[in-house]
Amino acid sequence: MLVIAHRGASRAAEENTPAAFRLADEMGADGVELDVRSAPDGSLLVAHDPLPSEGPAAPTFREVLDACGARLLVNVEIKNLEHEPDFDPTMAIADATAAELVRRGGDPSRWLISSFSWATLDHIRVRAPELPTAALCLRAGPAALERIAASGHAAVHPDARVVTDALVQRAHRLGLAVNAWTVNDPHRMRELRDMGVDGVCTDVPDVALAALGRSGGVAVTRRWGTPA
Repeated sequence: MLVIAHRGASRAAEENTPAAFRLADEMGADGVELDVRSAPDGSLLVAHDPLPSEGPAAPTFREVLDACGARLLVNVEIKNLEHEPDFDPTMAIADATAAELVRRGGDPSRWLISSFSWATLDHIRVRAPELPTAALCLRAGPAALERIAASGHAAVHPDARVVTDALVQRAHRLGLAVNAWTVNDPHRMRELRDMGVDGVCTDVPDVALAALGRSGGVAVTRRWGTPA
């Protein structure tokens, strides 16, 4: 099961900062998850919450990707919801995010774009079909999983509290990987591993690696979108 550092090693360093992502790499995490938002000037910044209009002190998307180095898998969550003040109906945020990842070259399966916004994910599937995508959801019933698979996404990202054996098995039959968020309890991490969950998003990647018997070992990274 992949250990994915949620906003970097966010328990030990300030979340969504270059330092948090570098620390996740040093700890041996397989990948990281980060949040991208569009600033008023159209630039991409890494922040979980909507950006203040007076100019946020948030790192740029490029700065954070540079901090992730060459090894880590990177899950980019595009924040683009209609009820938030920075909603972008033109999907320029999706275009700019995809363009930056494609510009960096290499194996496109190193990247994974996720969102709660179906429209944003559909836009990525059309504009950059080589980039794997994942649907974030609070629940993942049979109909939702069918829709996610039919839309060409590589994975489903459910709240870890709703993950069951049945959900994992159904997702895998549909060809979807399951990456659960956000888990900091070692016992629950092991439960998810035993269910066959493909990745766990956590604020404490060092704790996760220890709980999974990988503490001090060599990180082995496979690519996104390959169900167990």
